[in-house]
Amino acid sequence: MGLATREAYGKALLQLGADNQNVVVLDADLSKSTKTGDFWAAYPERFINVGIAEQNLMGIAAGLANYGKIPFASTFAVFATGRAFEVIRNSICYPNLNVKVAATHAGISVGEDGGSHQSIEDIALMNSLPNMTVVVPSDATEAEQVIKYAAEHVGPMYIRLGRLAAKDIFDESYKFEFGKGVQLTEGNDVTIIATGLMTAEAKEAAETLKADGINARVIHIPTIKPIDRDIIEKAAKETKFIVTCEEHSVIGGLGSVVADVVTETHPTKVVKIGINDVFGESGTPAALLEKYGMTAANVVKTVKANL
Repeated sequence: MGLATREAYGKALLQLGADNQNVVVLDADLSKSTKTGDFWAAYPERFINVGIAEQNLMGIAAGLANYGKIPFASTFAVFATGRAFEVIRNSICYPNLNVKVAATHAGISVGEDGGSHQSIEDIALMNSLPNMTVVVPSDATEAEQVIKYAAEHVGPMYIRLGRLAAKDIFDESYKFEFGKGVQLTEGNDVTIIATGLMTAEAKEAAETLKADGINARVIHIPTIKPIDRDIIEKAAKETKFIVTCEEHSVIGGLGSVVADVVTETHPTKVVKIGINDVFGESGTPAALLEKYGMTAANVVKTVKANL
């Protein structure tokens, strides 16, 4: 296992602090968990702890962006997108301000904190907002690059980060490209499209399927919005069907976006692996990922059931 994407976020922020004097960081009294604490220690004059006040967090970030700063607003995903949704909508996206909402502890892999803290609807909420972009890195290498890119990108961005250590997928030769998917394996029987920690599971599933004579194309989608339509349409034309994999509700996330793309251009069967319209619960991350089907074994099972 590698680092959690939240850990990579903290490392990238520290470097950005040295490289760009306009980068400021805000947190809602969770800097130890969101990993913004190192930035706070190094650049206290550019860090604001707003306390447990997530709406204020986003409002202050909007104000800073309006005066030319590049704010990274951090808290848990369930609070960032839930409690502060209206402020993100009206104070950040409506005026199209340059705020980066870097939300950690997304998905059921939060574990023992339970369903109240496991955000499984955040991608859907952020996808629905005009001007917002949505990025979900799959491992620490990609997460660091995403954070550095975010500081250069002009406009609102939602960055979904995890608590659990992520399996390494990419090495230092990898180059994140905003709005582009990444094909990880060749295959013409089925396409598996994944994001976040599910990309590693999809890649592992493809190896198992190959041993059984099934050639699966694996596509990693780091940018949910704007989605890479070209790579999805090509897969729809060249393979028999598509399986989407995400640590998020099957409603409104990656699977829904992929289905929207193919129904408009090349109608293809899309089978969604995700959280099936239920809340999470307390448990170890491994037990929860197993229970809710977020495993390579379940990806293999799903592909075979639909061939």
